[in-house]
Amino acid sequence: MKTLISPSPPSSSSSSTSLLSLRKARGLSPFLITLLAFIVFVVTLYGEDFTCLLGQLDFYSQDDVAPAGPSPRGGGTERKKKREEAAFAVGKRPEGCDYFSGRWVWDESTRPLYQESECPYIQPQLTCQERGRPDKDYQFWRWQPHGCDLPSFNATLMLETLRGKRMMYVGDSLNRGQFTSMVCLLHRLIPSSSAKSMQTSGSLTVFTAKDYNATVEFYWAPFLLESNSDDAVVHRISDRVVRRGSINVHGRHWKGADVVVFNTYLWWMTGLTMKVLQGGSFDGEEKEVVEVTTEDAYGMAMRSMMRWARKNMDPRTTRVFFTSMSPTHGKSGDWGGEPGRNCYNETAPINNATYWGSDSRRSIMRVIGEEFGKSKYPVTFLNITQLSNYRKDAHTSIYKKQASYADCVHWCLPGLQDTWNELLFAKLFYP
Repeated sequence: MKTLISPSPPSSSSSSTSLLSLRKARGLSPFLITLLAFIVFVVTLYGEDFTCLLGQLDFYSQDDVAPAGPSPRGGGTERKKKREEAAFAVGKRPEGCDYFSGRWVWDESTRPLYQESECPYIQPQLTCQERGRPDKDYQFWRWQPHGCDLPSFNATLMLETLRGKRMMYVGDSLNRGQFTSMVCLLHRLIPSSSAKSMQTSGSLTVFTAKDYNATVEFYWAPFLLESNSDDAVVHRISDRVVRRGSINVHGRHWKGADVVVFNTYLWWMTGLTMKVLQGGSFDGEEKEVVEVTTEDAYGMAMRSMMRWARKNMDPRTTRVFFTSMSPTHGKSGDWGGEPGRNCYNETAPINNATYWGSDSRRSIMRVIGEEFGKSKYPVTFLNITQLSNYRKDAHTSIYKKQASYADCVHWCLPGLQDTWNELLFAKLFYP
């Protein structure tokens, strides 16, 4: 059996007029005028974030989700129990088991989980065999956590759990790939073509399992916030801009979902700064745009996502997941390969336990850690970054529709993203 060892994952004018009036009326010093102007600016810029923090205090004052502790009325233990029980859980993972720390092992007996030709829902950009890829090795690697096993993906359990419910993936094309993987994992249990359907309208794609009254959905929102790249088809825009405080523009379409899987990363990676729209429209001549560091802008999006989840998702009956950044393999020198090459013609994972690609922004991982650490809302983190870093072999490369270059961003199906869904399955049912 082939094995690859890996370590644990690495870890305005109206305001100015008001201030001038105050100075004339009360004789305020220039220093105080400057201080007040700064406060007005900060409140305008970060008002949504303050609202989010205050809202968390309000939400978590409810008895049924309050932290456990002595209570004059009793019932502290029961409240703790309610807080700890995750929706949909059927068991617990083994003590000390970290699903995201492990190694890739060759497994011809259980891989792949389905055949490319058996799933008609895979986009042409991901059907590597149909597009001429000569090898299938990328399909036979299974993720093996250290000291424990991943629960086997049980499509029957997943469909029965989703009976009468909605599961939604929200994000960019990488999340669409994970959505497609989930559809392929489930659809085989529904042999009748009349009992299932796939429909797309604008940003929303919906797979329906009719006998289960269940849907698995994908919603295109690459920044989660409103942006000038929100067209699900035409979105190749180099000068990207996001609007502050706009989560509900898309979020209104997510309401009512029982399981939501968010991702956002790749579209933020356009440089060291990001443009944020504060007022006006994206195409208007009169608009207010500020430029902030990518990390600050990304943190803003994370806080907005948390705020939306807190307001719209009941942690007792629903689950929210966030998938970490998907790595790229555009520089073969990163893994000791021939300089000037990329993922093209790579047929085996990286066999270097300490490998961490240069294309992955550690600073973004730190932002995620900081924002998740401050939030009291229970979002389950799917840390797929490190385990995916090893898979230089699993990209679509040139084996996709209308390929004019080696795509070292997206992944072939079946393949790596099935493992992402196995991890999602494990964290959903065995948290």
